[in-house]
Amino acid sequence: MTTPGAPDSEPRADDIPAQTAAAAPRRRDLRPLARLVPFIGAHAADAVLAAMFLLVSSTATVGLTFAVRQMADKGLSSHSAHMINQAFLVLAVVAAILAISTGGRFYFITKLGERVVADLRAALYGHVMTLDQTYFLTVRTGEVLSRMTTDLAIVESMVGSTISVALRNALTVVAALTVLVIVNPALTGFVVLVAVLILAPLFIVGRQVRRLSVKAQERFADAVGYAGETLDALDTVQAFGREASATARFRAAVEAAFRVSLARIGARAGMTALVMILVTGGIGLVLWRASLAAFVDHTMTPGALLQFVLLSVLAAGSTGSLGEAWGDVQKTSGAMARISEILDARPAIAAPARPVALPVPAHGAVAFENVTFAYPGRPDLPALNGFDLTVSPGERVALVGPSGAGKSTVLRLLLRFYDPQSGVVRVDGVDIRQADPGDVRARMALVAQDAPLFSGSALENLRFGREDATVDELVDAARAAEADSFLAALPEGFDTALGERAKTLSGGQRQRVAIARALVRNAPILLLDEATSALDAENERLVQHALHDAMLGRTTLVIAHRLATVLHADRIVVMEDGRVVETGTHGELIARGGLYARLASLQFGLEAA
Repeated sequence: MTTPGAPDSEPRADDIPAQTAAAAPRRRDLRPLARLVPFIGAHAADAVLAAMFLLVSSTATVGLTFAVRQMADKGLSSHSAHMINQAFLVLAVVAAILAISTGGRFYFITKLGERVVADLRAALYGHVMTLDQTYFLTVRTGEVLSRMTTDLAIVESMVGSTISVALRNALTVVAALTVLVIVNPALTGFVVLVAVLILAPLFIVGRQVRRLSVKAQERFADAVGYAGETLDALDTVQAFGREASATARFRAAVEAAFRVSLARIGARAGMTALVMILVTGGIGLVLWRASLAAFVDHTMTPGALLQFVLLSVLAAGSTGSLGEAWGDVQKTSGAMARISEILDARPAIAAPARPVALPVPAHGAVAFENVTFAYPGRPDLPALNGFDLTVSPGERVALVGPSGAGKSTVLRLLLRFYDPQSGVVRVDGVDIRQADPGDVRARMALVAQDAPLFSGSALENLRFGREDATVDELVDAARAAEADSFLAALPEGFDTALGERAKTLSGGQRQRVAIARALVRNAPILLLDEATSALDAENERLVQHALHDAMLGRTTLVIAHRLATVLHADRIVVMEDGRVVETGTHGELIARGGLYARLASLQFGLEAA
C-alpha cells in the first residue's frame, strides 16, 4: 500500500476544503419534518387508528366538563338520589371512554413512532451503503453514526410521543374554546387574550431552544466522530502513548457539547418556569372574572362556572404544553434536517439509467486507456496521468513501483470506487461507467493489505464473499488459503465467533481468512493488494502456493512491494508518477537496468544484508 500523503493515497477528510455536514447551515423552519410523511403514510392503518383514538380522547376530555356541569346543576342541586346517581353514572361513562381512548391512542401512536423510526433507520443505513468513497472524504463515519443514533432517537421521541401530545393539546384547545364560546362568549374573549399572552413569549423562547438544540447535536456529533476515529485506531494511539492527549481532546469535545447543552437546558428551564407563571396567572385571572359573573352579575349558573373554569384550565394547560412541545418539534426539525442531508446525498458513482450489460460468460479482460485521475480535493496532484494498461483474460500481471506511483489507485478505479477525469476503464470491453457498478464488482474479488473482517463466525465471514456458497465450498476455500487448520481448532470450529474485526485471530490468520473469502467469491478477476504482506515466510510460501492455484484461469492484478512475491507473474508493470515506465518479465526488466532493476537491487541487497 502507499504511504500517507503520497499521490496514490486517498485524501483524508481534513484535506478536503469542503464544508462538512455538521457545519452546514441549518433551516429555521419545519420543512424537514415533511420527510417523515412518506414513512407515516406507509403505515396508514396505524395512523388512522391513532388519529381516531386521539379524536375520541380529546372529545371525551371536553365531555367531562359537560358531565361535571350536569352533576352540579341537575344532580347535586336536585337533592335527589336518582339524579345524583345518574349524573355520576354519566361522569363514569365519559371517564371510561376517556381512559380506553387514551390507552388506544398511546398504543397506536407509540407503535407508529417505533415503526416509522425503524423504517427510517433502515432507509438511512441502506442509503449510506450506496454512497461512494468521495462522500466519506467530507463526512466522518462517527458523524453518520451519530445521526443514525442520537438524531433518530430525537425523531423517535417526537413521532412516538411528542406529536401525540401536541395534537391532543391542539384539539383540546380548539374544542375547549369552542365550548367556552357557547357557555359565555364575553368571557371567552378574555380567555383568548390570556392565551395569546401565554403563547407569544413561548414561541420566542422556543426558537432559542431549537437553535441551541441543533448546536448541541453538532457538538455531540463532533465528539462521537473523534471517539470513533481513536477507538478504531486504539492500537496506534496506545503505541504512540497518546492516550492522555486523546482523552483530553475528547473531554474538550464533550465539554463543548455539555456547555451548549447546558445553555439549552437553561433556556428550556426558563421556558418551563415561564409556562407555569403564565398559565397559573392566566387561570387565576379567568377564575376571578368567572366568579364575578356567577356570584355578582348572576349571568352564569354554578355548574356553568365550574365547567368554564375547567375548560379554561384545559385550554390554558394545553396551550402551555403546546409551547413546550413546540420546542421539541423544533429540536426534531433540526435532527431531521441533519438526517435529510444524508438521505439527499447522491452518489457520484451510480448505475446509468440504461446500463450496458457485461458479456456473459465473463472473460476477465481489463483495459485502461489513457486514464488520468486525481483524488477529490487534489486536482493538481494526479494519482494516474495518461495511464495505459491492457490485461488479457487469465493473465497474471504484477504492478510494482515506489510508494505513490498509483498502484492502489488502479484497483480503486477498476472497482469503480471513483471515476477518472479522463480516459476509459474497460472490463470485458465495456466502459464501466456505462455499466451497473454492482455488475462490475461482481466480477472481481479483492484481497487488500488490511482486509477487514467482521464480528460474526468464521463461516459468516467466509460467506461474505458469496451468500449462496455451501458449507463445503466455504471449507474448501479455507483449505485452499491454508486457513482450515486454525479455524477448525477454534472452540466451536468454523462456527466460533471471531470478535470485533476478528481480533481474536493473528494478523496472518486474518489475512488468510480474507484470502479464503475472496476465493469463495469465485470471480473471474482477482485483485491482490499486498495480500501476503502480513504473513511470515512459511505462511507466505503456503498461501502463495494456494494463490497460484487460485490464479489459474483468472485474470489477476497483484500489487506488491516485496518483489520476491511477483517473480512468477506473466508480466510485471513498473509504475512511477502515475504512468507505466517499464513492462516485461523479471528477467527482461533486470536486463534493462531501469527502475525495476534499481528497486530489485536495493531490495534484494538489503535482504541479503
